[in-house]
Formats: sequence, C-alpha cells, structure tokens
Amino acid sequence: MPEYAKFVDVTKCDGCRACMVACKNWNDLPAEPEAFLGSVQAHKNVTADTWNNLQYIEHVNGSGSLEYLFRHSTCFHCHDAACEKVCPEDAISYTKFGTVVIDHDKCVGCGYCVNNCPFEVISLKTYEDQYGKEYRKSQKCTMCTDRLEEGLQPACVTTCHTGSLQFGEKTAMLQKAQQRLQEVKGRFPNAQIYNPSGVGGTNTIYVLAEKPSVYGLPEDPKVPMSALAWKDYAQPIGKMMLGATTMAVVGAFITNRLFNKAANSQVEDGGESDE
Repeated sequence: MPEYAKFVDVTKCDGCRACMVACKNWNDLPAEPEAFLGSVQAHKNVTADTWNNLQYIEHVNGSGSLEYLFRHSTCFHCHDAACEKVCPEDAISYTKFGTVVIDHDKCVGCGYCVNNCPFEVISLKTYEDQYGKEYRKSQKCTMCTDRLEEGLQPACVTTCHTGSLQFGEKTAMLQKAQQRLQEVKGRFPNAQIYNPSGVGGTNTIYVLAEKPSVYGLPEDPKVPMSALAWKDYAQPIGKMMLGATTMAVVGAFITNRLFNKAANSQVEDGGESDE
C-alpha cells in the first residue's frame, strides 16, 4: 500500500483558521481559552487539546516590507519518528497510511515522547479516574486516521477553502510541492520544500516561503541520539537479557525438578533394597 501525505502550501494560506475549527470539531477537543497574545494568533503552540494551530508570523521581507506569514502547525508524522522509538510501552506506532498514532490504552504518560519530539508537537493531558486519581496520556494530531480508514480525507484538508492543504499519495504530493516551489520562487526567493531527511522524511510536507527558522522550525531536525540508542540498542539488548534471564530461571526450575525427582527415585529404590 502506498504511503500518504498532507501537502501544506503556506503561500496560499490566508489565516482563516478553518482548519483549527475542523480539527476541534472532528476530534471532539474542548475549547482552550488563552490570554491575549498581542496578535490575531489564538494559541502560541499546539497543545494536548489543540492539535492544529495556525501561526501568524510578522516578517520583514527582502524588500524591507512587513508581511504576515501563516503556517498550519501540527504533527509532522515522521517516517522515522523519535516518539515511536522512545516509547517504552510500544504505545506509538505507524499505520498503513504512514501516520503516527498513539494507543491510549497502552500509554502510561511517561512523557518520553514529549521530550524527544524534535518538533515539540506532543503534549500530556491530565485525566481523572472515577476515584479522583489523576493520570496522564500523550496526545497529538492523528492526521484523522479514523477518517482515512473510511476513505475520507483529514478534516482540516476538507475545510481549507484556498487549497493550501491537500492530501494524497506521498509521491503525488511531493510532485505538487516541487511544482509549486518553482511557481513561487520569483515572489519568495528563500522558498523551499520542508521534508527533513534527518527524521526519514515526513508525511506532512511543506512549501515554506522563508527559511524554516523563520517559522520556528528546526533547520535540520534529527532523531535524538538518545532515542536511537534506546530503540536500536538498549531495548533489544534488554529484551535479550530478559529472555536469557527467563530461560535461566526456567532452566533452573526444570533442572531442580529433575534432580529432585532423581533423588526421590534413588531414596525409593534404596528403601526397597533395604527391605
């Protein structure tokens, strides 16, 4: 099955925030009032209850003019996701669509995924059980995987009236991004495709009008070495050691049973010969 991707063309975005509303509605996320930020931006960053945030960035362009840059900010759904690597409970996985999702039944709220995401798009939400005890779960954009399963597109994509958001097979989205980049280079000399190889590429692909740092994005994000060490070395070795320990315990148990049985047999045989 081919991988899918969301293509975000920031040069077409007009800052309407319909994508934010659609995300809230579809995922049944509560309203999250925040203090006035001094601009039209509603939230500073994505949170546990705001998985899709529209950024408004005041930027002085090459000609010295002030302009607003917009960015639909959400999970990148990395092909080589740090969050998946560091999760000790295997609660984070890849779907057949290429999206990265969290299994809340397995999540224990340790926060390793939050601390290791190079894009800072995962947050912990605090819940309360029927006895009043608090517990935490990681939350982020799922790229509406539940909708994809039904043959639908992500909610944010369906509501975008400018065509800034598109969704389809990843190869087709990359082609669209390349074509669009050539179209906007005259207006935005620093325009570029943001699909960082340090995380294996992403399933949310951008055409940015300026350098990534202008949008608060890392220029060259990578999977942290700690995540690589944990997933590729420490975890497998730990499982091997656990397996070896388990085998040793089982072996000792079986050996002990066999020796005890043999000893009992000798006692019984000895007792019969004495008679």
